[in-house]
Amino acid sequence: MTDSKPICVLAFSGGLDTSYCVLALQEQGFDIHTVFVTTGGMEQTEVDAIEARALELGASKHITLDAAQDIWDEFVVPLTWSQARMRGEYPMLCSDRYVIVRKSLEYCDQIGSRYFAHGCTGMGNDQLRFDQTVRSLGDYELLAPIRDLQASTSNVREYEMDKLAQAGFKVSTTNSKYSINENLLGVTISGQEIDEFQAPAEDTYVWCRPRSEWPEAGLSIRIGFEQGEAVSLNGEHIPGPEIIQMLNKSLGQYGVGRHIYTGDVTIGLKGRIVFECPGIDALLTAHQALEDSVNTRLQNSFRQAIADRWADLVYTGFFYEPHKADLEAYLKSSQSHVSGEVELQTSGGSLLATAVDSDWMLRDTKSVYAQSCTWTPQEAEGFIKLIGQSSTLAAKVRKS
Repeated sequence: MTDSKPICVLAFSGGLDTSYCVLALQEQGFDIHTVFVTTGGMEQTEVDAIEARALELGASKHITLDAAQDIWDEFVVPLTWSQARMRGEYPMLCSDRYVIVRKSLEYCDQIGSRYFAHGCTGMGNDQLRFDQTVRSLGDYELLAPIRDLQASTSNVREYEMDKLAQAGFKVSTTNSKYSINENLLGVTISGQEIDEFQAPAEDTYVWCRPRSEWPEAGLSIRIGFEQGEAVSLNGEHIPGPEIIQMLNKSLGQYGVGRHIYTGDVTIGLKGRIVFECPGIDALLTAHQALEDSVNTRLQNSFRQAIADRWADLVYTGFFYEPHKADLEAYLKSSQSHVSGEVELQTSGGSLLATAVDSDWMLRDTKSVYAQSCTWTPQEAEGFIKLIGQSSTLAAKVRKS
């Protein structure tokens, strides 16, 4: 408590929405503590500017928390294990939101506050991710000033800008052509022609360079794994967040990792984005090549069922749902022998896993596909007859 006012912890980004939230929450009688959780993709000068903005608006305290390792441990590692992509395409680059909320709530606990606020609107999936995470992690009072504002005005942006201007704070009057969100995982771009299902313009490139800028020489990268987790790059053991940052930078120069995704927003809308994730693409490509080589046929075929369920839970807000933990317990078990090294190569645009090296590869030196085997032709013929018996009988019985 400060001056008898309850403290509200606000997840703060420094943008228009969360700037307005500071004023709105003050009007509701709260003392505001702003929390900015760094999730990669931002220079220190930008981080400093966010702090300055929060204090300028009247926050009594601002803290910055580093979440790069948390995102790697909580999201990138199980994502890699599962090979999960929403609808087979989108690797849930929005998942930093969950860690932002968790770390903000830890700060609530630290200072003894039950009030947590966010700047989500009532239109997208982020509100599900924020709200459900709050409810999954404890007993807190949830505040959403922007969503509340939408109940009283249809011109939310104009209202926010007027409110800030009247309070004496500078407000940018320029509208960015695109909405761009960057973090350790990747970058998403929306707005303008993207929303209209038209071809994205040249200025939508952020990390992934267009073909005209690709280097002439190709690139080869080796990623080392231990029990399914990436631990080295080109033979050098380095922390996970640094691995993904280095992959983002090097492969982005070759245009690797650029996609377009149309998703179903949980509340019923279609959302279309351009997204770029060179590092994630590299990790998933390399991991699958290794896992396909060391795990059994049944393990590998079951992976897709787990991936689809895990992706759905993560995308729709159930990051801290017990069922997700159950799935990850299986995934962790399935990685017991997924250790080795994979070589990736690119000449630009696409990425191939060209070589796999592991002590755990399921190989029989006397049986090589399409070359040699340790069974007889008669055994092969008998196997085919038995495995197809049901289909053969159906053909006979149902023949008209």
